[in-house]
Amino acid sequence: MNKALQKKYDELKQIVGSCPSVAVAFSGGVDSTLLLKVCRDVLRDKCIAIFSDSVLQPAREKEATLTLAREIGTELVILEGIDLKNDAFRKNPHNRCYLCKGIIFDQIMQAAAEKHIDCIFDGSNMDDLSDYRPGKKALNERGIRSPLQEAGLTKAEIRVLSKELGLPTWDKDALACLATRIAYHEEITQEKLLLIDRIESWLVQEGFRNVRARFQDQILSIEVRKEQIPLLKKRIAEPVIENLLGDTVWKQIIIDQKGYQQGKMNQKIVSSEKYPEQDEQDSGYTQ
Repeated sequence: MNKALQKKYDELKQIVGSCPSVAVAFSGGVDSTLLLKVCRDVLRDKCIAIFSDSVLQPAREKEATLTLAREIGTELVILEGIDLKNDAFRKNPHNRCYLCKGIIFDQIMQAAAEKHIDCIFDGSNMDDLSDYRPGKKALNERGIRSPLQEAGLTKAEIRVLSKELGLPTWDKDALACLATRIAYHEEITQEKLLLIDRIESWLVQEGFRNVRARFQDQILSIEVRKEQIPLLKKRIAEPVIENLLGDTVWKQIIIDQKGYQQGKMNQKIVSSEKYPEQDEQDSGYTQ
């Protein structure tokens, strides 16, 4: 570990140590896993993890999250997260993440208060400041701290530290809630979320990395790492894709030729290629 990174790591431990007790909003991803590990190392049993379980999370991640918490040696509290009965959230406005984070962190704050926890941490890092993150406002309003940001740690540095500490998540793909796959102002439904989860889980099972299945209107746009696109073209023509789609209305499939890009639906996206036909089509995403 170089001196600059060691300094940030030491600062992170000091930030954590300044709180008598901590609840970490834990997703099982790269960032929150490192944060939880440091909190456990510094505070021992004065640290707990809180996982918000809902249809917005990939089903395959829940067991991995439980396993990680056990391996780190931290108590894990599981909450029932946001549901689709919330009309404002379901309508999918541009501040969707603000609404969602507000609901989730109100639940986390209540759970932490019941356990007499002093501080609540989330795993935002420095790279998150460069993307459209309306959820950050909800955290700020509630006094939620982001120690990785406070210590100036980037995603790349977090991966290095995670590897140094022997965490299995050091090379894990970036994750985001499944609602981020649906273009703004298109209704978020359980049918869409389950289909997204089903397709992405299949892609992961087949060895694809950085997978996303994004929806706008009746078009499904699939992203993987750019070097894996030729393989995806072969696999997507197989009957298994039709089986995954089932009786849904989404029948038009596009392979995004630029591959996975973080925050894609916060850009005005990208050229895509229809498959198996070769005519080009602008996906027109607004998220």
